[in-house]
Amino acid sequence: MGVPQTYASQILADLVRAGLARSKAGRDGGYSLTRMPAAISMLEVVEAGEGPLRSERCALGEGPCRWDAVCPLHESWRAATGAMRAVLAGITLAEVAARDEELERGEGTAPPDSHRHAHRSLSVEDEVQVECDLRTTLMQLQEEVWLSHCVQDAYAEMDTLRARMDPGGLSWISGASPALELTPPVESNGEAVTRGLVWAVMTPGSAESRLESTLELRSLDPERTLIHLSGRFRPPITALTLDDEQTARLTQAAIRAFLRGLATGIESQVGSPLRQLQGAGPAK
Repeated sequence: MGVPQTYASQILADLVRAGLARSKAGRDGGYSLTRMPAAISMLEVVEAGEGPLRSERCALGEGPCRWDAVCPLHESWRAATGAMRAVLAGITLAEVAARDEELERGEGTAPPDSHRHAHRSLSVEDEVQVECDLRTTLMQLQEEVWLSHCVQDAYAEMDTLRARMDPGGLSWISGASPALELTPPVESNGEAVTRGLVWAVMTPGSAESRLESTLELRSLDPERTLIHLSGRFRPPITALTLDDEQTARLTQAAIRAFLRGLATGIESQVGSPLRQLQGAGPAK
């Protein structure tokens, strides 16, 4: 599903508390099911996360009620919740997994009421030059908190452009910090280093906006480094009111703003007075 690791841990904890999964600590640890998938119903899975799917209180809430024993919604509400529980109880986790594998193979057709994103992930590629050597640039890219600020700034700049395109649309800016992951650097040769970069941003009223990319850092000369980004970007669902061309333009603006922020930040750190003083050597 591509959810952030912290959120996935919360979901797994719910399954453990419900007795559907077990956890094991240590190097070979992880999570596993307590029963075979064919013996676990979707009702159990849903209720592990959502609570009991049964009518445990009056459907009319806490308001005044003229009936001591029953209200006019009682029978219909009980029938509706009972039907939902019956359907979910008749579907096993094994059946859902089999359907997932079928879709992964490209088999079957989507139902007419499927909830697909209006804009699926888009291919992205861009690059920027940094007035800094490769080693220093790589060191700066290890600061995940600083990179998260670059992502937030990129979304803010992109949202300014979105507001001009679609003044009445929903904002792309999220108040929460992006979930960001960096893979360890891999040196392909003496002049280039690659590392994976993934970020996830929850935007208001939307599904997760996500980037899955590879950063390639290549030395141009002793004082310049090229940062090349390639991957796929999923824009927020709030882009529903925009056409494909506008969405692609906003996507390009987001990646361009992010890379520009990286370059500016790295160069400003290298050129700060403290850095210059540290590298100046003894005064003559």
